Amino acid sequence: VQLQASGGGLVQAGGSLRLSCAASGRTFSNYVMAWFRQAPGNEREFVAAIAWGSGITYYTDSVQGRFTISRDNAKNMVYLQMNSLKPEDTAVYYCAAGLPGPIQSRRPNRYSFWGQGTLVTVSS
Repeated sequence: VQLQASGGGLVQAGGSLRLSCAASGRTFSNYVMAWFRQAPGNEREFVAAIAWGSGITYYTDSVQGRFTISRDNAKNMVYLQMNSLKPEDTAVYYCAAGLPGPIQSRRPNRYSFWGQGTLVTVSS
């Protein structure tokens, strides 16, 4: 299994970015896909998850209404559209894949496969 995250960069507060995660190596139709982030000195933090088959989504409170997670079945891609970005959103963002199960679990160890991370920097 390979997960390749991309799309990070430098953006001003209030701006937008779209992160992409290319998934390969197996069929992900029953998997739960997620985005986590980790700021310097902080633990890895859950951001959002989507059940690949049903499309059901779940977000942490701090990004609800600003971020949107989605997937493209044909392209085996997962996206994180980030709007109204804030300096506190600055972090390395990771995509992750986990076996079927509850999408509300925020624990990193719920997910078996991880991408390499992409840096998002939001300037004030």
